[in-house]
Amino acid sequence: MSFFVLFYFHSVFAASLCGISAEIKLTTSVGRLFTYEVMRETFQKDFDSYSLKLYTGVLHDDPMIFKCNQQYFPDLPEWLRFIQRHPSENGFLYGTPTSPGKTFIEIYAVNKNSYDTVRNVLVIKIYLTEKMLPYQAEFFIELREIEKVLPSSVQSEIKQDLQKLWNNEALEIVNITNALDRGGRVPLPLAGHYEGVYVKVGSKKYFSRCLQRVMTPEYQRQYVILGCLPLQFDRTKMEPAPPAPTMGSGILEDGGYFDPPESPPSRDYFPDYIVSVIVPLIIAFLLCLLLAYILYGRREGVIQLYHQQTIHGNTEELRSMAAQRGVPPPLSTLPMFNSRTGERASPVQSDSIPLIMAQQHSTLFTIYLTPGKWYISFVVFKVLLQW
Repeated sequence: MSFFVLFYFHSVFAASLCGISAEIKLTTSVGRLFTYEVMRETFQKDFDSYSLKLYTGVLHDDPMIFKCNQQYFPDLPEWLRFIQRHPSENGFLYGTPTSPGKTFIEIYAVNKNSYDTVRNVLVIKIYLTEKMLPYQAEFFIELREIEKVLPSSVQSEIKQDLQKLWNNEALEIVNITNALDRGGRVPLPLAGHYEGVYVKVGSKKYFSRCLQRVMTPEYQRQYVILGCLPLQFDRTKMEPAPPAPTMGSGILEDGGYFDPPESPPSRDYFPDYIVSVIVPLIIAFLLCLLLAYILYGRREGVIQLYHQQTIHGNTEELRSMAAQRGVPPPLSTLPMFNSRTGERASPVQSDSIPLIMAQQHSTLFTIYLTPGKWYISFVVFKVLLQW
């Protein structure tokens, strides 16, 4: 007994490393609708047995995402599509085969709670029917989503309604297509508003009188108002497809001497150089001249430059005088013409000596020197400037 338990645990551990895999075999025919519903319950059983929860009596309903691709290929075949709206819903593989053969589809289920993965292989054997359905009609069903039409029970209801319209019991659904795949617009995010579905049915019997009236101009004008016109396809009157191209040997025939094409004519890039380099440089030079004229050629610019230079010199002089007491009067106490020549005059016999006069401002900062102390007084006045 212990040997079987040990063997079971080893098998479960091996399955956890490589994922549980199963193989499902189905058959279909060329030109007939193929649908397969990817059931969440099937993969949930695999997840539960894989995690030893099946034998404890605990079953879960985990959300899962399905990913489908053709074996050894990244995508599905050209004729096959897959849709799953929400992780809590089943998925559907659907399409109409175009050629016979055998197709292997890998279905991976990813558990959104535990991130476990289960892999199943779907083997689709496609065989060729004796004769294609010659008469086909396509109907557009508005405000329906594709996954609500793909279940077999819903397909049976649609087929019964079309049988009454066609007056023919031998109808077969050829294809079901999402309107988005046919160039339809994404619907508004409102309740009950979906993209719509195209349903194509075929039969060996000719169209009924009801369907024949569809092609009349009167009915087509009525369709513009009602919007329920089906499309008819009479495959017996359709033009045959063009023959396939013949495959050659892959070796080019001797066609004589190879004459390569002439090189393009040379192009003069000097005008482009002038426009992209020389013209911007000239504009920048003219702007520099204009700026220099504004700063140095006009009276306001000269006055501002001299004013800034005077403030800087007086600041340095006051800093040097603050370091010591016995210093001669600063140059700013002298008249303006003496401050330019650098001549130092004797102190005026007065209790107050003006030190700095900052012109061109509405506020005058004046420093007075007294026998025992320095003090600063602020005198407000206006200076009128003239050109």
